[in-house]
Amino acid sequence: MDRKVESRLKKESVIWLVTAGKDARPQAVPVWFLWDGSSFLIYAQDGAKVNHIRANPHVELHLNEIDDDIVRASGYATIAKSGPPPNKNPAYMRKYRTGIKSIGMTPETYAAKYHNAVSVRRVKFH
Repeated sequence: MDRKVESRLKKESVIWLVTAGKDARPQAVPVWFLWDGSSFLIYAQDGAKVNHIRANPHVELHLNEIDDDIVRASGYATIAKSGPPPNKNPAYMRKYRTGIKSIGMTPETYAAKYHNAVSVRRVKFH
């Protein structure tokens, strides 16, 4: 992966997560994320994303296109059984504390709602 892609993955606040459930119908939604150099971490509330990942762990991730720069990846998602909630994850709080406040939540209320830690590994960039 080149430096430009790595930089975008560190700086961008939103990535599009594409999931498909048992019905194989894709659903793309914008999500907040962390990139650690080899995997993505996304916190999700209960609902379609989590249900889709449990039914079909193969996902796609896309950044918005900027100046013909397209970043697309695929990977294998799991719902982590352990790990810190978003409000106890320092990197996540550095990146999204202001965003959490802007949607009228505290770190604690956000963590209670977005309590599913989605880990995307085996990432392949296209």
